[in-house]
Amino acid sequence: MASSVATSDASDLCYSGLLLNLLWSKSTFMDRWSGILKVPLFKGSRGLYKVAASLCISSSSQIPIVPSMNAIFFNGDRVKGTGNPVIERLSDLEKIGEIMVSKLGENVNVWVIEASKFNGPFAVYKDFIPSVNKWGEPTSYDPTGFPASNSLVSLLSSCLTEAKNILSSKVVEPISTEPPISCFSQPKTYLFGFSKGGTIINQLVTELAFSQVTIPSHSQNKNEIIPTSKETLLNSVTEIHYIDVGLNSNGAYINDQNVIEKISKRVLEVGLRLRFVLHGTPRQWRDSMRVWIGNEKDTMIRLLNDVCKKSDEKLMVCERFYFANNHANMQMHFEVIEKMDIS
Repeated sequence: MASSVATSDASDLCYSGLLLNLLWSKSTFMDRWSGILKVPLFKGSRGLYKVAASLCISSSSQIPIVPSMNAIFFNGDRVKGTGNPVIERLSDLEKIGEIMVSKLGENVNVWVIEASKFNGPFAVYKDFIPSVNKWGEPTSYDPTGFPASNSLVSLLSSCLTEAKNILSSKVVEPISTEPPISCFSQPKTYLFGFSKGGTIINQLVTELAFSQVTIPSHSQNKNEIIPTSKETLLNSVTEIHYIDVGLNSNGAYINDQNVIEKISKRVLEVGLRLRFVLHGTPRQWRDSMRVWIGNEKDTMIRLLNDVCKKSDEKLMVCERFYFANNHANMQMHFEVIEKMDIS
């Protein structure tokens, strides 16, 4: 997953970095730290976000190092008291983090984010989508002010600071603060939205569509573990995964043709690939009481396919349906997290 180095002068350094990355996979230079963080969005904020983090750290210095990718997973509503061991296990943020690492590889940082506010079982991501009602359902996706990307950058910064504090408190002997050499100067970003977490993905897609295209210089973003601005965040997004998303109202998927066309135009201008993957089960896509979910999914697939044909293979879309021969139930809704194919 290492990114290539464009200049020949840097080839030796990159080759060394690639060798080190192979060694990291054998845990020679890289360890992994995992834990639950409870952090404010901004300093002084009242609500705390619960985030399961699984991070690459240096085995020598015990500090976070630059990964190949940041995988950011937004969770949905709470489901409690089902008595179903599969649902209970896959409702655990740390377990989700473990699954994501197993799918993406050891050189990835995973952040599994839970809403800071709930109305009963309903997740309310008000900081990310200002238009949401009291049940956390958006009335619109508006890029004005870039609330989701700015909030995500701030939240990741708070999480990384807290993780560093935890790690430093565990170190007894003085250590070097220099991490191993890495070719991962700017990690990619993969976005995942599960169930209602898909609304955050919709907001981020809308903001991506209306964001200004910037081409970073080779000196920018060097050794950034996480994106430090909305520009670096949005420029780094290469994959977007919808995981059995659905709402009790409209808005589970982006159906705005203008947004999709702007995404296509942006991809062509930047020259980087962007892939959408829609994962679904009968629980959402065949719900006879909420037929709009399947209809919105079909519309988004159609809109994306239309622009993919003009994108010179820079924009891709993939639809994956799981448990197709099973009757819809709640277990499959959670089980798709474990079963989903992200290759």
